[in-house]
Amino acid sequence: MFAAGFRPFFLLASVWAAIAVPVWLAAYAHGYALRGGVSPMAWHAHEMVYGFGLAAVAGFLLTAIPNWTGRLPVRGAPLAVLALLWLAGRVAMLVPEAAFIDLAFTAALIAVVARELVAGRNWRNLPMLVALLLLFAGNVLFHLQVYLGLRLGLATLLMLIALVGGRIVPSFTRNWLAKLGRGARLPAPEGRLDHLALLVTLAALGVWVAAGITWPLVAAGVGLAARLSRWRGLSTVREPLLFILHLGYAWLAFGLILLGLDVPAGAALHALTVGAVGTMTLAVMTRASLGHSGRALVADGATVAIYALVTLAALLRVLSPLSGGQALLVTSLAGLAWSAAFGLFALHYGRLLIQGSSYRENTA
Repeated sequence: MFAAGFRPFFLLASVWAAIAVPVWLAAYAHGYALRGGVSPMAWHAHEMVYGFGLAAVAGFLLTAIPNWTGRLPVRGAPLAVLALLWLAGRVAMLVPEAAFIDLAFTAALIAVVARELVAGRNWRNLPMLVALLLLFAGNVLFHLQVYLGLRLGLATLLMLIALVGGRIVPSFTRNWLAKLGRGARLPAPEGRLDHLALLVTLAALGVWVAAGITWPLVAAGVGLAARLSRWRGLSTVREPLLFILHLGYAWLAFGLILLGLDVPAGAALHALTVGAVGTMTLAVMTRASLGHSGRALVADGATVAIYALVTLAALLRVLSPLSGGQALLVTSLAGLAWSAAFGLFALHYGRLLIQGSSYRENTA
């Protein structure tokens, strides 16, 4: 369980995603009060960004950093302490006097990631440390009741998807197409368009966080869609583990365009959260769990069902603000589909995550 970062944190992220949304739905639909010092809406937003989202980021970083630096992974007791700090934060959010304990996990994760990147002299990935610092700052702002912190946290997650997704989606697609041979056309190499799209996205998200101005996000979404169009996504339809990565990136571009066009805020934000963050998180967690546990990179029936459920959740949640008198029903169905997707991940991949470490982990 504590042999590699993806094991506890992917499991914790999926279980919490499956539990927290029904809790929020109960408060939203029936007016149940949540213990803690914040409103149910604020709790829901916080836990999706700084609970679920941050756990998924931790699992990814703690697994990827050993590959980036050549150093041994964080494992055993230190990894267990990190997991306990994350759990303490979830409890603390329901205890008004202890809510600041929630910050301890992010601070500890920053210290670990900084140590590993500096010791490994891995300067190329210092933006990951910057992202964690921004997440910490956003969480501090939230606890100070400056709810700008929620926008900062979400924008940071979206920028991570734009940046990391822009590395792994074309790379994995290129490797898969190259193995097929037969003269397959490969994704376009990284170039000026990619750099410009990322710069525009960073600037547009910064303006949105600082001033609430949304129209520049249209340019960001168009730029990211242009990147995606060069990555040969349609050629991966028959390979679900790859196609879902393209779909997650497409949700990011689509959601930014929706937010920039001032469509109902709930539709645009949930295209980004349920669509982009939810889809890309499950895409990375399924692929990494298989690959780093020595399993074949093949999507079985349960994995395809996970992808179908999160896609259904995203579609329903985007449509719910446009559903008039049926909005509550559509929102509830979206929440059930979301919980089913992450609950199925926890059930189907949980045994794999808890089992002993693989040869690859032991020799990392």
